[in-house]
Amino acid sequence: MSCLKNQRGFTLIEMMIVLLIISVLILIAIPNVAKHSKSIDEKGCRAYSKMVEGQVEAYKMDNRKVPSLVELSDRGYLPIDAKCPDGSEINIDNLGIVTTKWDDKSSDPGDG
Repeated sequence: MSCLKNQRGFTLIEMMIVLLIISVLILIAIPNVAKHSKSIDEKGCRAYSKMVEGQVEAYKMDNRKVPSLVELSDRGYLPIDAKCPDGSEINIDNLGIVTTKWDDKSSDPGDG
């Protein structure tokens, strides 16, 4: 028992101060992450759209015609039910141009 008397631990006040500091840091960080989620979704969808454009070109070289999204999926160029990472639809027109919901909206310069 005598060896326990010499050991020091953290007091309740010290632990509460550490938890308060951690909580404040978390409260500062969460809004910054949430603020950029729209920008992240847009950039991810645009990047996926570019990849789909590449697959459309590969299909056109192999089959000499413009594919639909279903044909790309059926032939293994894209996964079945291909969508943007944010879940929005991808469209391919008769000329092979790939569009998403982000293509008709201009990017806000403040999004970063």
